[in-house]
Parts: sequence; C-alpha cells; structure tokens
Amino acid sequence: MLRKNVSWRDVPTEQTGRSGVTAWRRSRDWTEAGVWSRLHEVLLAELRKAGLLDMDAAAIDGSHVRALKGGLTPVLRRSTAHGRAANTT
Repeated sequence: MLRKNVSWRDVPTEQTGRSGVTAWRRSRDWTEAGVWSRLHEVLLAELRKAGLLDMDAAAIDGSHVRALKGGLTPVLRRSTAHGRAANTT
C-alpha cells in the first residue's frame, strides 16, 4: 500500500533488510556526497547516447531548479479586483 508522510521509522525492515533509520542515514550521506546529482548526470548521458532523450518534450519549473544569484526581484503587481471588500465590522 502506498502512503504519504510515512516516518522513516515505519519503513518495514523485513522487506528492505535495513531499518528505516539506516535507509534515511544512507540517503542523507549519499545526498551530501553528491551521489544523486552524479547519478542524474550519468542517466542523462546514457539516454543521450542511446538517442532516447527528447528535450523538446521537457518541462522545467522553479520547484526543481534553483534560481542562481536569487533570480530577479519580483515586481509588486496591482490587484485585479474591482475594489475593496465591504467592511463587515
């Protein structure tokens, strides 16, 4: 069964052979060592080499890509509402 917001302590040891805390610790260590970004680079290179990477179908958004140097400062936008709401107090 797939569930969201599960604690690492709730990961079943009998299925993985390791405790959830051990899995979390290894994930943390691999993240700090740059394993995930390197794996991503290798997978992209393999897909390119095999001609299986179609960047025309790619999408990117700000939740996955860091804005270098903070990005542009957003300009405050004016409200599109007709007017202020009536005070009810």
